[in-house]
Amino acid sequence: MQRKPFDIAVIGLGALGSSALWQLSKSGKRILGIDQFSPPHTMGSTHGESRITRLAVGEGMDFVPVVKRSHEIWRELERETGQEVMITTGGLLFDSGGKSWSKHGSEGFFARTVKFSEEGNIPHEVFDGRELKRRFREFNLEDEGKVYFEPSAGILKPELAVSLQLSLAEKNGAVIKTHTKVFGVQPISDGGVLIRTNHGDFEAGKALISSGPWIKDFLPAPEKSHFKICRQLLHWIPKNKDFFELGKTPVFMWGFGENPEDFLYGFPSLDGQTIKMASESFMERGHPDTVSREVTSEEQIAFLDQKISGRIHGIENRIVDSKVCLYTMTADANFVIDEMPDFPEVLIASACSGHGFKHSAGLGEALAEQLLEKTTKVDLKPFLRK
Repeated sequence: MQRKPFDIAVIGLGALGSSALWQLSKSGKRILGIDQFSPPHTMGSTHGESRITRLAVGEGMDFVPVVKRSHEIWRELERETGQEVMITTGGLLFDSGGKSWSKHGSEGFFARTVKFSEEGNIPHEVFDGRELKRRFREFNLEDEGKVYFEPSAGILKPELAVSLQLSLAEKNGAVIKTHTKVFGVQPISDGGVLIRTNHGDFEAGKALISSGPWIKDFLPAPEKSHFKICRQLLHWIPKNKDFFELGKTPVFMWGFGENPEDFLYGFPSLDGQTIKMASESFMERGHPDTVSREVTSEEQIAFLDQKISGRIHGIENRIVDSKVCLYTMTADANFVIDEMPDFPEVLIASACSGHGFKHSAGLGEALAEQLLEKTTKVDLKPFLRK
């Protein structure tokens, strides 16, 4: 087989792609990264100032080793760059005390989080709404509500993490092509991958497709149906002084009804003036190129009335900024790692299903190790599509 100009190409340089590219760049191989935008950007799933990270992941015990490894890598990234990527604030998970609620396909999400924390030897506390009000006056949880507190949880900075990983990858010799739209990939007769783009063709021995909500563009019809694209709204709300102070108030997640969308999560903002809050939507929105990126005043009012009212203290009843991001969902909210059908040189990694960023460093490293035919530090078998 004739040697290709690149050993491995990564298509899509968001959370997973930037992580995998950095890890691959350490190998000494000829590595190519391609993105249709200029990451970090605001068109996909990896923007909006902050993401929650926590070790006890209620979606499943299989995720816990991945996020533990991710925490180690975030600290490595900080040491190498001198930049703060992860802020440990502690994390709160609330259950309003009604019928057990589900999240990301996991019934009994609160109980599962506690169970996995115990199994994973993750330090934590469980207490009621009365104790919550004594410790954190920002929250108006019902007295009979349940609270899980994890000291190791906190905030990740997604745009900074992507930027730093890409910068280090370039420093290690990786070639990055931005504003480069990939039209398709196809096998080469003597082995390898031909990548067709608006700036010409590229050849590589292998390729990783980590294109987030654009994953369906690369898949045949039967596989497309496994994924749906969901539009999410992020809101910034002014806070009162001495409420939601960064470093004092933990990040939080709150399930308050039987519907998976009866849910709220939030962070003290990095600007010190606002609190960032959001809910989740699991409605199919079609192709990411056609999703509305504008947030209407009606949507903002509905969020304040339906999600915030009566639950949060120390904030103003108005929204000063909103942004749109995207989830790429599967029915079971699991990740998908798979070879392209009849094309083993191409590895697909997508559908972070709304809980991917905290895993992205460990998962990106494992994907790089798999592409390099090394033993992975975390087990990818639970995520391999059979």
